[in-house]
Amino acid sequence: MKHSLPPFGDLEHEILALLWKHGELTAFAARQKLARKLKDPTIRTVLRRLEDKGYVAHTVVSGTFVYRPKVSAETTAADAVLNVVEKFCGGSLERALAALVEAGLVDSKQLALIVDKLKGRAR
Repeated sequence: MKHSLPPFGDLEHEILALLWKHGELTAFAARQKLARKLKDPTIRTVLRRLEDKGYVAHTVVSGTFVYRPKVSAETTAADAVLNVVEKFCGGSLERALAALVEAGLVDSKQLALIVDKLKGRAR
């Protein structure tokens, strides 16, 4: 298993979550929506890093960069899970699922639903 995008930090995640929620934002609009009080250059730097990592893209409208997500929250979550599976379970999804069941985080009903969904996709 291989995840396709590099990991990101907490502030990068906060800004990416804003883009997932709102679709498109300028650096100024993102700063206005963040709970933290940061300066525009900081936001622009984070957006540029997210773009370099492949999470966002931008267009220029009247001289202003408008950023939008390139990947969905679900795809990003899947990449993060694969990263955890690789780091802690030797790449074994079976080991990861068994650990989730053993820890009481996933029960047999949830697993059965997942199996049913997978069977439906295989048809």
